[in-house]
Amino acid sequence: MAVVCEVGATLRRYAAGGEDVLDGFDVAERSTAGRGQVLAPWPNRLDGGRYTFEGREGRAALDEPEHGNAIHGLVRWLPWRAVSQDEHAVLLACVVSPQPAYPWRLELEVEYRLNGGGLAVSTRATNVSDAACPFGIGFHPYLRAGDASVDTATLTVPAGRRLVRDDRGLPVGDEAVAGTAFDFREPRPIADTRLDTAFTDLTADHEGTTRVEVRGDSGRGVDLWAGPGFGYLMVYTGDTLEPEARRRRAVAIEPMTCPPNALRTGTDLIRLEPGGSWTGAWGITPVST
Repeated sequence: MAVVCEVGATLRRYAAGGEDVLDGFDVAERSTAGRGQVLAPWPNRLDGGRYTFEGREGRAALDEPEHGNAIHGLVRWLPWRAVSQDEHAVLLACVVSPQPAYPWRLELEVEYRLNGGGLAVSTRATNVSDAACPFGIGFHPYLRAGDASVDTATLTVPAGRRLVRDDRGLPVGDEAVAGTAFDFREPRPIADTRLDTAFTDLTADHEGTTRVEVRGDSGRGVDLWAGPGFGYLMVYTGDTLEPEARRRRAVAIEPMTCPPNALRTGTDLIRLEPGGSWTGAWGITPVST
């Protein structure tokens, strides 16, 4: 069972076998800390909220004012409309109209579909403006592997490198994970490791799919898979969440097409020509061992 909101096309709840797979939120609440949200047309942080792309300037509101950043794009609080739905799937659409933060017109579609293997999420972004536009996207589910703290969970992230960030959450370099506390290429208990970390240099299968595994000590677990185009995974153990009761009870695994601050740096930013589209897919698979 999955519940998706019209606000932000946000994944509010996903349960399988009577157990919650995600740390979501109740119907009377709003999403906090990005919980279940779609992050577009850029994921994560944008330094100063300002950037220039092929002669056009973007000026986004600083919705992380304590660090002087714009964060997680423009669509997570917008109304989306249901294009189609049945008992297994819902397709939602949203238009980003030209504005100071993003002077292009972008059409987005996100489909959530339940199948025998779990929940699959597919996305299409189409540039319907008269000039090429920059684009990036991410998603923000918090994965649970039982009711215990993440301290007792085992994590596998098939990534060879991580981004080093400054005290504003912006990348200042990258380093190999080998021999560090961030090496989760083989299953390893999270224990007291604090993660708010963007991983890259991902290992994928022959279809270009990367798989992250979270396993709880109860035997329950969940896998997140990300298809081609998602070259980054943000992993967050929730150490700064409010209220404190939410801390370290789930792991946010965020597939992203580009790193934080990509609109400023251009790193792995997608360039969409007028009329051009980008498609991608990711999903969640509950596991019982």
